[in-house]
Amino acid sequence: MTDQFLSPTSLLDFEAGPIQRLVADRGWMNLSNADRIGAAYDFVRNEILFGYNSDDALPASRVLSDGYGQCNTKGTLLMALLRALGVPCRFHGFTIDKRLQRGVVPELVYPLAPANIIHSWVEIHHREQWLNLEGFILDAPILAALQNAFPERQSLCAYGAGTDCLQNPNVEWHGVSTYIQKTGINNDFGTFDDPDAFYATHRQLTGVKGLLYRVIIRHWMNHRVRRMRKGHVPDIPGGEAALVPDQSIPETQEAT
Repeated sequence: MTDQFLSPTSLLDFEAGPIQRLVADRGWMNLSNADRIGAAYDFVRNEILFGYNSDDALPASRVLSDGYGQCNTKGTLLMALLRALGVPCRFHGFTIDKRLQRGVVPELVYPLAPANIIHSWVEIHHREQWLNLEGFILDAPILAALQNAFPERQSLCAYGAGTDCLQNPNVEWHGVSTYIQKTGINNDFGTFDDPDAFYATHRQLTGVKGLLYRVIIRHWMNHRVRRMRKGHVPDIPGGEAALVPDQSIPETQEAT
């Protein structure tokens, strides 16, 4: 496997002290390759809580310091940890339909959200194949809150989830691909060696909207996420149609 899938970058700063200490303190280098992946994956999924950082293009060490993240920022941290553990990985960029974020984004500012929101997952090279890792985005209490709020529902595209198997999604690491927002994907940018290359040409929420997001909206969203984690899942307008994915969303490009 070539160096571009194992090298540090400005965002994948796994040589930073906090990341090196985390890997050493957890003893992850003593594990098998599959268990290294699982340990890093479980850490990012459940110890880095679902939440919204100030920007997508944050270094992994900053995401670790924040202690929370969403698809893009948690993905950056996961990639950094995987490369620190010698696991080749790459970045796959997409957009998702804004409806996937409804319920997390307050209704008052929902019209301001871009129709297509930058999204990504991590691809790892494991046992001679590439696997997609997306199921780390929602921490277990958030997922449980959604399952409890919609006990009879399987398809959900709202509240940060995009899945057709809500009650039993494949979000745990068992050596195969994992997903939790896939059904909201509506555009595929393909794979990149690292997030740095992707964000060099794909950015979102600049100018006044970006300032509003960083200073006000994301904190409001994080407050709603914290309430969801405690079981307070807000209603959203639109009934059934607001909870299911857009049927026109195309198929995504699977890792090969």
